[in-house]
Amino acid sequence: MLRFMGLLVLVVGFVISGGCKKEAPKTKTVLKGSEFSASQGLPDRDPQLAKKLVEEQGALLLDVRTPGEYERGHIKGAKLLPIQDFERQIQKIEEWTKGDKSKPIVVYCQSGGRAARAKEILLKYGYKKVTNLGGYQDWPSN
Repeated sequence: MLRFMGLLVLVVGFVISGGCKKEAPKTKTVLKGSEFSASQGLPDRDPQLAKKLVEEQGALLLDVRTPGEYERGHIKGAKLLPIQDFERQIQKIEEWTKGDKSKPIVVYCQSGGRAARAKEILLKYGYKKVTNLGGYQDWPSN
């Protein structure tokens, strides 16, 4: 009888421990530069990257806010293309980039929401190096 109880405890232990499989630790993969796929574009909300793209690689800088917001202040060199007209006027971007879909593009708005939509549209049209700066106030001053 004692042997039977020992065997029963052992079997129950195996059954219970089988459902307690240890999960592999979840890690966050950080992708850099060329590791980003074209469908994702470039990393977002990285003001230093955005400034570097504009100043060192001649990126197209797009303000997707309203004309009124643009008139009240914008980043030097930014071209205005409001998100409301963005997809209807995609040919302007083709003109500004001279048809080069690999030319870097930095988009911004007031807080990043409209710029995120603009980035989605640009990726849909085949532009590969697009980043969402976020908001106008995120641009590095120096």
